[in-house]
Amino acid sequence: MIRDGTCSIATVVVQHAEDAVALRNTRSVLVRAPHVKLLHLARHDERIAAHLDGLVVAGEMGTTLCHEGLASLSRGSVFAAATLAIQRGDGAIVSKLLALAEAEPAACRSGLVSALGWVSPSQLRGLTKDLLGSGSAFRSGVGLASCELHGVSPDAAVLALALQDADVALRAHALRVTGRLGRTDLLARCVDALADDDETCRLQAACAALLLGERSRSIGELKVQATAGCTHRSVALAALLQVLEPRHARIVLRALSSDVADARLLIRGIGIAGDPHFVPWLLAQMEQPARSRLAGEAFSLITGLDLAYLDLELRTPPDAGTGPNDDPNDDAVALDEDDSLPWPDVTKLRAWWQTHQREFTAGLRYFMGQPLSAAHCATVLRTGMQRQRILAARHLCLLNPGTPLFNCAAPAWRQQRLLATQV
Repeated sequence: MIRDGTCSIATVVVQHAEDAVALRNTRSVLVRAPHVKLLHLARHDERIAAHLDGLVVAGEMGTTLCHEGLASLSRGSVFAAATLAIQRGDGAIVSKLLALAEAEPAACRSGLVSALGWVSPSQLRGLTKDLLGSGSAFRSGVGLASCELHGVSPDAAVLALALQDADVALRAHALRVTGRLGRTDLLARCVDALADDDETCRLQAACAALLLGERSRSIGELKVQATAGCTHRSVALAALLQVLEPRHARIVLRALSSDVADARLLIRGIGIAGDPHFVPWLLAQMEQPARSRLAGEAFSLITGLDLAYLDLELRTPPDAGTGPNDDPNDDAVALDEDDSLPWPDVTKLRAWWQTHQREFTAGLRYFMGQPLSAAHCATVLRTGMQRQRILAARHLCLLNPGTPLFNCAAPAWRQQRLLATQV
């Protein structure tokens, strides 16, 4: 029996389209996962690239399937369609996708921006410039995102206009980009923005000013936003604890300890603050199933131990209740916040700490087992897990104000190339 070659090819192309979407959706989790290294991300990105190549080779059939995939909007479906359109230089389709993303930003914007970050800078020639000069707050924001993802600084005049735009989202995004690109020439504008009427803009202004070297008004704003009731409390607290001296960080952390509802926020904060003074308390938290894995991660951030690699973990407890299950009567459908974190073996960790605690000095900041330093952060950026790498990148900026923030979510091959030049 002779098999229909056309049907076989169509089946393969359909698989390329479906897998490109699914893998891109999964990537959004991987770039912030506690168990993924750059090597693992590189393998995942190679799979995405292979499926996209298959769609490009398929020509019109690949493009048609990507457009049909937009019937179910997700960052993955928009990413695939936009990447193909940009690579083929199809301006008409790019314009349609921009219009779609502007109409449905919650479903589409991240996928579109992701496509801009995925393709090579040469394929964006003219497009980013047009976006920045469009006069549309939405499109200007997408243009700024393109610049940020490729580490390219737009003209000071372009950023200055965005920093004072009437559109809140654009102002906030411009502040974020200014800090992450290391634009110390615009530090004064970031400090001025600490008086913005919008809470998100003030947060982004504080984070940007912090990265650019300001350590007074920015810290004051972060302390305000780290208090209960603020929308971006966890973000503000994390940024604050990365710069406070350990003795000042203890005051902030002790304030959190007064409310049981803040227990998880407190555990995260202790890991970021890096003070070994809190290790005994973290060991006690590992006895509580709901906090155990998070406390284990904080312990690792301070000590540098890889619990899974060193066999310092337990099997998942049978009554752990981690996320969705097959029970149709169980209403819990949300993913477990601590998914992929190891369950710490508290007995072994107590014994380890008893032996090694003299190697750590309470009141000093440690990060991944060593006192904080640029050289050690650079090592973690190369070898650590994604959550650890994100913290390492921020530490490097804070230690060297005005340094562009390393993008730990960029395509892995681009990250590897940039890291190779920093040896």
